[in-house]
Amino acid sequence: MSQQAIHDHIAKLVSDNDVVLFMKGTKGMPQCGFSHQVDTILQHLGVDYKPVNVLESMEIREGIKSYTNWPTVPQLYIKGEFVGGCDIVREMFQAGELQEMLSEKGVTHNEGTMQA
Repeated sequence: MSQQAIHDHIAKLVSDNDVVLFMKGTKGMPQCGFSHQVDTILQHLGVDYKPVNVLESMEIREGIKSYTNWPTVPQLYIKGEFVGGCDIVREMFQAGELQEMLSEKGVTHNEGTMQA
């Protein structure tokens, strides 16, 4: 698959789903500590998200990095917007900014939840 075709596939995943997490492993079964942290935060918040296991496709694993010009996985998208990786998501969650973003974008979550 060409890089453009991979980027088109990624763009479709991001546009077709309210919340997408490109991660190592699967929802509830992450295969790296960073993916585990973001999965735990999203599960804690009760966010229904589309997991994309980058370990299943080297094309997606490399393609997501060039798609966002972001060198690491996991990568979180909310309503088509790239949020960031593990550190950014964790900091946003701890500050209440992630919950605020979910509310502003109309994504269902447990609103009273502040810390995992």
